[in-house]
Amino acid sequence: MLNTPDAHLHLPPEAPAPQARRGPAQTFLTHAARSKSFHGFVNPPIYRGSTVLFDTMDDLVHGRAEFTYGRKGNPSMRALEDAWSELAGAAGTILCGSGLAAITTALLSVAGSGEHLLVSDTVYGPVRELCDGLLQRFGVAVTYFPPDPGESFRDYFRENTVGVYLESPGSLTMEIQDVPGLARIAHERGACVLMDNTWSTPLLFDAHAAGVDISIEAGTKYLGGASDLLLGVASANPEYWPRLIKTHRMLGCIAGPEDVFLALRGFRTLDLRIRESGRRALELAHWLRSRPEVQTVLHPALEQSPGHVYWKRDYHGASGLFSVVLQPVSRQGLAGMLDGLSLFGMGYSWGGFESLVTPIDHDLVRTAMAWNQSGPTLRLYIGLEDVEDLKQDLAEGFSRLAGNP
Repeated sequence: MLNTPDAHLHLPPEAPAPQARRGPAQTFLTHAARSKSFHGFVNPPIYRGSTVLFDTMDDLVHGRAEFTYGRKGNPSMRALEDAWSELAGAAGTILCGSGLAAITTALLSVAGSGEHLLVSDTVYGPVRELCDGLLQRFGVAVTYFPPDPGESFRDYFRENTVGVYLESPGSLTMEIQDVPGLARIAHERGACVLMDNTWSTPLLFDAHAAGVDISIEAGTKYLGGASDLLLGVASANPEYWPRLIKTHRMLGCIAGPEDVFLALRGFRTLDLRIRESGRRALELAHWLRSRPEVQTVLHPALEQSPGHVYWKRDYHGASGLFSVVLQPVSRQGLAGMLDGLSLFGMGYSWGGFESLVTPIDHDLVRTAMAWNQSGPTLRLYIGLEDVEDLKQDLAEGFSRLAGNP
């Protein structure tokens, strides 16, 4: 019987070495992912399709071709995968249909039935749902730990702990973690270190150099940059790349061709957009600190923000996402403030060109640490609008807040 594409899940015995980025980031981002096979066109074309034709039966039987089936890749996917691997300093990269799909694939490549994962208590809500739902159904035990456990982190490990999942900063409350320190302890115990690096991208935090084995990002955010695609990216070092790509191929959760094309287009301006968004966000964060309506600004670049010392040591800048804790106010007052905003949209996700605000559920699910803030909390994403216009929009919102205490 002829082999089917699904039979070719094996990989070469040795994973490729990590790729080193060529030159400064802006130059690399502009010129990466180009090939003579694109006939001089600047951007790789969109490749759609399932069937790939072979020249001979022998080639088909042995999978002897660069591309063998649409689910296993095509030239436009390869262009983005290779470019991201080089940017991240990774051995390889997978693309999935969403950030959560990339997280799921990465965790399933590490943990199995009867094994144990350690997960930061401040992770993205759907990750907790995944851990407490699907993974536990599959027999994977999960323990949550505070984002900055220090040396007590060692006490959380069990004999069957196989992975540590980090998110820095925390998705809603913005705690920066001591990634190199936690990774060192995890590796001492033989555990894989996984991390959600969406807030920073490799431009602001070099996750693999800090000890992360599998770095995951929602390309939906900054890589896309226009709020019009869903994409997940996960890159791995040589040790974990074979496991990650094999799991990815077995699950078959690939990204769509149009989304890959849009991500490649966003790749070119990634550095400019993330730094400009970050510059505006930091200016707005300082302004918000001076407002009487604000209790606390949770921005990693500010000294009072949890984990600031780690941000200052390990990061090369800040992106456009942060949170603020307001003074206590009624739900009606908060609704009056938010409903009347004209520039800040209310909606999920972030990373695009428009600014967003999202009220955070005060009943945060925490099992390893308490959330002790008394006032309502807002997560702000700062896009590319004029900063003074954004200040005016919020100032008018604060005026409505004062009229509805």
